[in-house]
Amino acid sequence: MTALTYAWSALGGDPARLSRLTTVPREGVLTARLPVRELARACVGTCALAAAELAARRAGLLEVPDVRIDDGAVAAAFHSERLLRIDGRAPVSFAPLSRFWRTADGWVRTHANYPHHRARLLGALGLPEDASADRVAGHLAGRSALEVEETVGAAGGLAVALRTPEEWAAHGQAAEVAARPLVERAWPDAAPPRVFPPLDPGAAALLPAAGLRVLDLTRVLAGPVATRTLALLGADVLRVDAPWLPELPDQHADTGFGKRSARLDLGTGRDVLEDLLSTADVVVTGYRPGALDRFGLSAEALAGRHPGLVVAQVSAWGAYGPWHARRGFDSLVQVATGIAVTEGTAGEPGALPAQALDHGTGYLLAAAVLRALTEQSYDGGSRLVRLALARTAHWLTRIRPEPAEGQPYPGPEAWLAETGSALGRLRHARPAVSFTGGPAGWARPPVPWGSDPARWTAAPVTGAG
Repeated sequence: MTALTYAWSALGGDPARLSRLTTVPREGVLTARLPVRELARACVGTCALAAAELAARRAGLLEVPDVRIDDGAVAAAFHSERLLRIDGRAPVSFAPLSRFWRTADGWVRTHANYPHHRARLLGALGLPEDASADRVAGHLAGRSALEVEETVGAAGGLAVALRTPEEWAAHGQAAEVAARPLVERAWPDAAPPRVFPPLDPGAAALLPAAGLRVLDLTRVLAGPVATRTLALLGADVLRVDAPWLPELPDQHADTGFGKRSARLDLGTGRDVLEDLLSTADVVVTGYRPGALDRFGLSAEALAGRHPGLVVAQVSAWGAYGPWHARRGFDSLVQVATGIAVTEGTAGEPGALPAQALDHGTGYLLAAAVLRALTEQSYDGGSRLVRLALARTAHWLTRIRPEPAEGQPYPGPEAWLAETGSALGRLRHARPAVSFTGGPAGWARPPVPWGSDPARWTAAPVTGAG
């Protein structure tokens, strides 16, 4: 079974739809020991096919529009945060304390891009807030990797010991991850079928998510990639962040295309939150499992108050197992699951050529939302879809590589565009999700973090929520 076939099946898609999808393979794209190219192609391809399917449903088309996926466009999209330029300036990727460190018995990787994560890391290690990278290195060299992992994790920080694939397979979290499907799908109730206003099949661009309201409660990469994709397809996406947790500016710019951005304290702003939820069609969350439950944002609570809602959740380790409440990022999942060992050389840990777990999971999450909306138009019911970076990693290590030949890859320039914005002149990756008659780009550029009011801008168009 190809990666595309597997991913489409995991989404509950009709196998016959795959005949509408063609690919343009390219040599030298996302080269790695693991089949990253195949994963990336499958995730973007199934997302585009799910978009085309929903567009056909809403426009009354007899055939699903053709989908053509070019490896070059996919590679650019999977490097979007690295290719972004703001007035010619390259983005900042990783902070000085986000890296691999040698320990007394191996390696550990930390993540400290955010100030609060840096503070927790240093506090757990007993180091001052202004500790240099050299001082951290000297400290970690005398401690065991697993001890650091447990100490930092218990303090709410981020550190993961390097494991081989075999060591990860013996871990309790690995067993829980392997037992779950790539895309978890559930139907909490039997709400009436969703009724969409029809799309004009002769419109300049078919926007399958046109008019849908998406409440974006995500951070970092996988969740924001999913909601950026839904914005491309016409959704009114409102990202909401806590006022005291500003997003990294470059990261926010990369994943903010097509969206609006608001600040809201979910504790004191419950009335505002409930007003947003009352007419939302989709809620996407990207925090640790259970972290938002106290605000009434568990999938069960949402479906109970707002029948017909689509709830999409993404996390690092999954909503189950001994690590379900741990924080995590793509880089750390690679380290824990053995990917960093597989991609390493000469005893040094390595990494995938892109944050493929984040990007791949993000496109799968968007695809799952689109497929849920299509299913609702026939069968009704609220929908819950859930993905985890660790489960995507499990899949990656089991994908069957395909022949490496293809057209030459000229580099990413052919898939880049320039757009003016309030943030400056942006050079950015073009959308990789496309189908015949679909949108060629986002309707609006990213906006400064928290610059919009926490309210919808247009009347709802469906009866969900």
